Amino acid sequence: MNTIIAIFKELTTLQRCSGNHNDFIEYMKKISLDLNYECLIDDYKNILCRKSENANLVFQSHYDIVCLDDNCIPTFIQDGDIIKADNTTLGADNGIGCAYMIALMQEGYDCEFLFTSDEEIGLIGANNLNLPINAKYMLNLDSEEEGEICIGCAGGVDIFATYSNRKTIPNNENYQLYEVSISKLQGGHSGVDINKNIPNGIKLLINTIKNSNAKILDINGGERINSIPVNVKAIIACKNTPVASHENIKIEKIETKCEHLTIYNDDLVDYLDSFQNGVLDFNDELNVVQDSINLAKIKTTIDGILVEFSARSMKNENLQRIKEKTIKELENIGCEVRFDGKYPAWAPDINEFTNSVLEIYKTHNKNASLEAIHAGLECAIFKDKYPHLKIASIGPTITFPHSRKEHVSINSTLNVYNIVRQITENFK
Repeated sequence: MNTIIAIFKELTTLQRCSGNHNDFIEYMKKISLDLNYECLIDDYKNILCRKSENANLVFQSHYDIVCLDDNCIPTFIQDGDIIKADNTTLGADNGIGCAYMIALMQEGYDCEFLFTSDEEIGLIGANNLNLPINAKYMLNLDSEEEGEICIGCAGGVDIFATYSNRKTIPNNENYQLYEVSISKLQGGHSGVDINKNIPNGIKLLINTIKNSNAKILDINGGERINSIPVNVKAIIACKNTPVASHENIKIEKIETKCEHLTIYNDDLVDYLDSFQNGVLDFNDELNVVQDSINLAKIKTTIDGILVEFSARSMKNENLQRIKEKTIKELENIGCEVRFDGKYPAWAPDINEFTNSVLEIYKTHNKNASLEAIHAGLECAIFKDKYPHLKIASIGPTITFPHSRKEHVSINSTLNVYNIVRQITENFK
């Protein structure tokens, strides 16, 4: 088996769900010791491996993965040219990038190798990085389309709203209880997949509740703040049998007679049903989604119903406008609102490094091009922290990241590694 694939297979055996650091840190400590690299680790579990302080090029990948089930470890499955997992995310995002970097370390290159933590839950490692980056050029390995060299990305912000307008009423109108659920949707990344018309499970279930004139008693759904939700379940009270608004929705009557019901006001259902989810604007010049927002998670808590949104934009001023508009709308229906996980847009930047990467790439793929991506890359944060850095991002074709259908092409993985290695030779 090729070295890159063998390394990635080994990485899939480690516990790398966001928030879990120990397995990977111990793994990199051993590799660094065996290969005679210094291994620096900061308070946020970022890792920097280097031979000297004179490197010209720094490689960067995040080592955490999206886990749709808590603490899952992917089962590595090879099917011809495709690597996938058994009903979980694969972790090719960004495990392939980590495998590239480890392979370069095994070849002894005098570069900086930066492995960042908890990217998938708010770019936490990158935002709090406290390690000495001395290189002039950075190659991020978190892109997911062979042939594309990313030189710009969207900024983002996560919005959290708690709706607590509820009351307990006598069941004088003979409400019946139903469990309404949806599953087996495609799912996907709420940035790069937001324009692919992937069904949003929360929107579909809310639409069923709205059209059935039902009242919410309890609702829970969505997997991650940066994923299009797949699984949602609600307990509702309804005078008539609810009618499903999608073929994947399952409705089951609960044979319990309640004398009193604690129900939520209709304002939240009305708002979420009419909420403009998905693409808000498209950038024809960059040929990429300009603005978007995703209704990502919903959960009944002791304080009320918590709803989570993820907004993105290629322009920081647009992101601010979307954030302010959404917060105002939520506050108008009585929500308590906060925001977190904010990261800036990375304005497209063409320079001597990106031009050189493009020139090298074209010797392997004549159709290679400079692109911008509608997703958050840590590059934006690094550019802000280290203004001297010239940055580009590349990677193999990874399909349906952040979903159970995630898979990666072996041929693409090997093709891109050949390019990575040539870039290393040019800038070592």
